[in-house]
Amino acid sequence: MENTEIIIPKDKFVFVPLGGATGIGMNFFLYGYKGKWLIVDCGVGFPGDGLPGVDVLLPDASFLDDKKADIVGLVLTHGHEDHIGAVGYLWRQLQCPIYATPFTAELVESKLDENGLLGRAELNVVEQGSFLDLSPFEIEFISMSHSIPEANALAIRTKEGVVVHTGDWKPEADPILKQEMDREALKELGKEGVLALVCDSTNVFGSKEDATELDVQKSLIELVGSYNGRQVAIGCFASNVSRIESIYRAAVANNREVCLMGRSLWRIDAAARATGYFKDIPSFLSEQEALEREIGSVLYICTGSQGEPYSALSSLSALTPQKNSVFFGPDDVVIFSSRIIPGNEKAIELLQKRFKAKGVEIITNRDALVHVSGHYAGSELREIYRLTKPKIALPVHGEAQELNEHADLAKEWGAPFAFALEDGEVLTLDETPQILGEVPAGILAVDGKKILPLGAEVIRKRRKMIEDGTFVITAVLNNAGDILGDMRFSTFGLLEAGGEDELILKDKIKERIASLNETARQQDVSVENEIRSAIRQFLKEFYGKKPLVEVHLMRI
Repeated sequence: MENTEIIIPKDKFVFVPLGGATGIGMNFFLYGYKGKWLIVDCGVGFPGDGLPGVDVLLPDASFLDDKKADIVGLVLTHGHEDHIGAVGYLWRQLQCPIYATPFTAELVESKLDENGLLGRAELNVVEQGSFLDLSPFEIEFISMSHSIPEANALAIRTKEGVVVHTGDWKPEADPILKQEMDREALKELGKEGVLALVCDSTNVFGSKEDATELDVQKSLIELVGSYNGRQVAIGCFASNVSRIESIYRAAVANNREVCLMGRSLWRIDAAARATGYFKDIPSFLSEQEALEREIGSVLYICTGSQGEPYSALSSLSALTPQKNSVFFGPDDVVIFSSRIIPGNEKAIELLQKRFKAKGVEIITNRDALVHVSGHYAGSELREIYRLTKPKIALPVHGEAQELNEHADLAKEWGAPFAFALEDGEVLTLDETPQILGEVPAGILAVDGKKILPLGAEVIRKRRKMIEDGTFVITAVLNNAGDILGDMRFSTFGLLEAGGEDELILKDKIKERIASLNETARQQDVSVENEIRSAIRQFLKEFYGKKPLVEVHLMRI
């Protein structure tokens, strides 16, 4: 997207997505009015296989660099990573107050602590159903049901009208956490008049599920009971507090204790207990405590259901036992109690293959009822339009086809205007909404301890190394440009050392250097370019590869 400088009139109420509009994850939305800015959510995205070494992705917040004094606050809808995961990385840049309900605040506090920001960042706890005055905005927290405690929609009021920002949601009440969508509040907003609905699009093509979390719990009780005496591990999203409780009930019903494996699970456990969840659930076992129990008497809850390389499930898939670690082998069972997030298919498949290779039985939702979604499905989306009756529909949090489908449906359901915006586009929120233009937006990569633009040279080179290999040549020349001795090749994923192709390539390099005039042969840059060109031409012609080529010259 090409960014252009635009002037945003202060008297206009505007919506500016800087993340979360053109894809799933990195939710980061701005509302501007009277020269002030409200931020809703601050999440991360997760890199696929094409970004080796990158930990997470962040929205580019540079548009706000000269507006810090005008940011009235960052309000968080719920505690999932794609909505709060970037707070610890971006707060130094934003330096604004943070507002969250108790459970979400507990999770954010740990992120601030990890980044040395505890005590520096102002974190305010807001109860569900309450009102927040961040002039010129007034925010009402509206309870929604999702796969994490305390999911909220936000009613954002200004003198220009009301925007309902849904966060993630499903219309069905959670029978475990006893949380549900506050239909009455949404209905009252519809009567008041909703100017715009900013709504999740994740599952617009999904089919409605008849099962509930309670049904999953009953299924897990029966399933775990069928593996009496065998080791059983269940992989799930760490933030799914309902599922953790369901797994605990399945363990108790089958005379097993529960062990948590994975740091994020322990973090969620601590946040849940600190905010009143898991009241009647005793402390979970650590991995070391579980090792002291009899085989088959423990039910393991593990991170890594999406194939993450350093997760608990990845450790369990090791072919050989590790010292002081739980080991799964033939006849043991691993249950994948989660959906597959698009882009993770290959990683999950590889993980499951490793388990199968050592005789572990794999159970997924194809085999038994072990998961229900935390998002609405398909036709359920219509209910929120029926309740709120928005003039402007703004689908977010989805891929392009999902956003466009959502926009088309919104028009069918009575919304006069529907926009599938791109990140960075500025939309006026009024009776005749229009796109004013674009502001800077993009993606940053957390690469170890550094935050880099996604297109940074170091990331580009790393991707090229993975895709096409690397080729390093060391050559010794005299001052006249004659090659002395033998050239040395170091290749990764390309030529076989000492093979015929290597001899052919060396001859071609010598020919290319010999073709240079006397002056060029005495210049390192000219010789390096000629060698690099010869290598690239040869490898493209005979191997179809375009590797990263490094040339090391020495003159004697």
